[in-house]
Amino acid sequence: MAGRRSTGGRERGYVRKRGNSHQVLVYAGVDPVTGKDSYLSESTRDEKKIPEIRSRLLAKVDRQRNAATKATLSYALDAWLEVHEADESTLDRYRELAERTIGPALGDVPISKLGARALEQFYAQLRRCGARCDGKPFVEHRTADAHECRVVVKHRWPPGRPSVKSRAEHDCDAAGCRVAECRPHVCKPLSAGTVRKVHFVISGALAAAVRWEWIDSNPAAEAKKPKQAPPQPQPPTSDEGSRIITAAWAQDFAWGMLIWLKMVTGARRGELLALHWHDLHLDQGVLEIRRNFTHRNGKAREKDTKTHQMRRISLDPGTVELLATHRLNCQEQLAALGVAFDESAFVFSYEADHSRPCNPDGVSHRYAEMCTRLGIKSHLHTLRHYSATELISSGVDIRTVAGRLGHGGGGTTTLRVYAAWVAESDRQAANVLAGRLPKPGSTGRSD
Repeated sequence: MAGRRSTGGRERGYVRKRGNSHQVLVYAGVDPVTGKDSYLSESTRDEKKIPEIRSRLLAKVDRQRNAATKATLSYALDAWLEVHEADESTLDRYRELAERTIGPALGDVPISKLGARALEQFYAQLRRCGARCDGKPFVEHRTADAHECRVVVKHRWPPGRPSVKSRAEHDCDAAGCRVAECRPHVCKPLSAGTVRKVHFVISGALAAAVRWEWIDSNPAAEAKKPKQAPPQPQPPTSDEGSRIITAAWAQDFAWGMLIWLKMVTGARRGELLALHWHDLHLDQGVLEIRRNFTHRNGKAREKDTKTHQMRRISLDPGTVELLATHRLNCQEQLAALGVAFDESAFVFSYEADHSRPCNPDGVSHRYAEMCTRLGIKSHLHTLRHYSATELISSGVDIRTVAGRLGHGGGGTTTLRVYAAWVAESDRQAANVLAGRLPKPGSTGRSD
């Protein structure tokens, strides 16, 4: 069957026989991801329907070519980020994905030309290599400017804000500073979770474009995104937890207090660092979580908690006593400086006057180094898992565990993340009940 031709002579529509079916193909332009010719296609076993199908596909291509707007994806992303409601740290992350990951690949593509297939190919490329390389070896240079490939040192400074003196006395060998240079590219695939975030950003921008009548439909709504991997928390064991807290106390009391509180409350890192003394009600044995502290791209912020809800966590007498000692140490430290103690001071700080909280990344790095010296594979967030698993294994109900962790959904998130430990706790419960009931032929309890 003859197909119509474009002004350039390219065949726009043709049919090919595939078994008992007729496949209608219509040229739709160059694929924005692969650079190859792209075709819309549809199959039918009824030869009489071929003209109808070809006309429909041609009309779809013509609508794309004559869209009401020529806006590119980068333009749509910028417009969406201007109006999207989210906290600053979340918006910063979206902007980073838009600039570093989405923009270089699809930023110049008109949104009217984007389709679900192009997006799925883009996601597949990111899952193979975050740099979307073509598989051929090349050198990753430290800078795009003209330079000679040479060795540079990436220093590792101690936690906190290093002074000029500490930098001058810095021992690279002792600190474990790394040597970096222009080196051959090694593919680093993006995780499924990161690609899902990329999809969310693209989908949000295209959904806004639909609302603004720039395009008729959102292709990201049809695109298949990577599956969400099931959570597999790996908390320290009870023995490892004891070794970790012992090592923390050995370093200094304030550091030990931070790790202790992380383990017994399961609070998020930023939530603990945002604590002021007026958030601790030691006479009632209660800790109030009201804020979260973040430090990203050089910007330090106190903001709402992740769930935007305040929560009160009960403290045991031993923890209350330790916090009272930590408070006394803080008061004595301030008195030595001639500074009056203020309830608005931060509970955990590297500053002598406790005027600002510890740097979140510095805390995480310090914890990781401590665990490395102990021979334990762990990062700071696993202490949140440690708290949850210890509580569940001890028989504490899910709703209580969820409340202490600050999980939303009445425990749904807690069940999803810690299902393995819930199952183990359930088996223990079964053994307890079975042990209290008499077996056939016995005269009393089986235990």
